[in-house]
Amino acid sequence: MALETIAIQDKSLAGIAEKVMHGERLTLEDGVTLFNSNDLLTIGQLANVVNYRKNEDKVYFLQNLYINPTNVCEAHCRFCGFRRDEGDEGAYTMSKEELLHYVETRFHPGIREFHIVGGHNQHKPFEYYLDNVRILKQAYPDVTMKAYTGAEIEFFSRISGLSIREVLLELKKAGLETLTGGGAEILTERYRMKMSPEKASTDMYLQVHRTAHELGFRTHTTMLYGSIETLEERVIHMLRLRELQDDTNGFMVFIPLAVQPIKATAGIKRRNSAIDDLKTMAISRLMLDNFQHIKAYFINIGTQLTQLSLTMGISDAHGTLIEERISHSAGALTQQALTVDELVWLIKGAGKRALERDTFYNVIKEH
Repeated sequence: MALETIAIQDKSLAGIAEKVMHGERLTLEDGVTLFNSNDLLTIGQLANVVNYRKNEDKVYFLQNLYINPTNVCEAHCRFCGFRRDEGDEGAYTMSKEELLHYVETRFHPGIREFHIVGGHNQHKPFEYYLDNVRILKQAYPDVTMKAYTGAEIEFFSRISGLSIREVLLELKKAGLETLTGGGAEILTERYRMKMSPEKASTDMYLQVHRTAHELGFRTHTTMLYGSIETLEERVIHMLRLRELQDDTNGFMVFIPLAVQPIKATAGIKRRNSAIDDLKTMAISRLMLDNFQHIKAYFINIGTQLTQLSLTMGISDAHGTLIEERISHSAGALTQQALTVDELVWLIKGAGKRALERDTFYNVIKEH
């Protein structure tokens, strides 16, 4: 696509468009300008150009199962409706038998990844979290173990007395193959002190992933947007991840996550707007020039918006999930899962090629 074919409505984007078309890196100021613009179509077209250069018309998805072994958590993050204190109504911590039963009753042979995250349950030793991975890897040796957030790894370090590196090595021995992207929220200390003061700091989250990359893991990363952060803080978040990616090239994908209201009955003014969701995904594609993939998380933004985002810089439609709990406990109104046929329908409906993948973006099948 030539620059002349993009009808730029907001002239403040002209210089940014020139940079994008010439493959030049965008700055903090560029990112803020993009977020302050209402010219969504120009932003989306530019993101589509960048994505096509990287991925052509390919959109990836995988068959995965979400597993949340416990919802008991020492932290009190303001955006979370999932956590419980031990003894609360609805609090749970799966035993080995309960964990295996949960998976056995939901598993089918197409599933290639277990996505394992949960609460920071300080009443359980590190060995419990190791066992979750070890037990599942022994029972399902061909399924990739994608487990725990950067914040959980920092928590394990505190309760075990081990270093971050030692924690990761122990988990690797148990069968861990990659980290999930959660726990990032917004990577500024102003935000974290207000929203999640008991969890890993900005520097610690980044250090966990840096260490994981040094140990040979390729990992995922996220951004939880739409609460108290400024637009500048969203861009700072992206730039901090981009800087680490420059050093390690260890991230496979970036996942923008729209924050959910605590109650499902919350009105639309308590939810993120469709325009902001699409803009944030497209700007992620433009700012994170050293990331191969940007993922749309249909759990938070819905299926139709996910489909539309595939024309605005998104190359990953996520997965089947089977049963998502965390966002739905915080008021998400979307489906808890999709079938393969539904994901393929969404992708092809956007005029894209639907590629089923494994965790590491190796293509299993084109549908």
